[in-house]
Amino acid sequence: MKSNELLLDAFGRIHDTVAATLGGLDVQSLVRRPAGNGNSIAWLIWHLGRVEDAQLASAAGLEQVWTAQGFARRFDLPLPERDTGYGHSTDKVDAVQAPPALLAEYYDAVHRQTVEFVKTLGDGDFDRIVDTRWDPPVTLGVRLVSIIADCLQHVGQAAYAKGLNPAHGEGGRTPAGGRD
Repeated sequence: MKSNELLLDAFGRIHDTVAATLGGLDVQSLVRRPAGNGNSIAWLIWHLGRVEDAQLASAAGLEQVWTAQGFARRFDLPLPERDTGYGHSTDKVDAVQAPPALLAEYYDAVHRQTVEFVKTLGDGDFDRIVDTRWDPPVTLGVRLVSIIADCLQHVGQAAYAKGLNPAHGEGGRTPAGGRD
């Protein structure tokens, strides 16, 4: 297996779990916050999409899907256009509301851009420095693994939050897509 194929599998698992988590949810379920102050499913899915989108676009030299494909306008959130959710207050978490179809459409578009980029990579590409603000500077390989780790964590939180909702019960479980 080539390195980029391994990364494509990891990004595919995120995609599959986002789709399974959003399945069967209505807007009310999406904005419910565990224990009244946890992050909502809508916020978690939006945030992981924004993180993957912003970080991958920066590393790949691409425009973010969020702006290039008009999702910032379509979501119409009361947040700065480049906001990705880092450091959000409880009010900002509450401000992220969208129907499940729009959340899924945005993440699908982000995933397509990710897949198109990762398919082009060879093993020699992963050592390229993409961020010099850190010591040591961040390579493309490290950035991609970081994106995967962050997104898997958030989609797992969203799936767990779905399972906490009595209306969805076992629906919080998400399939591994037959990849285990």
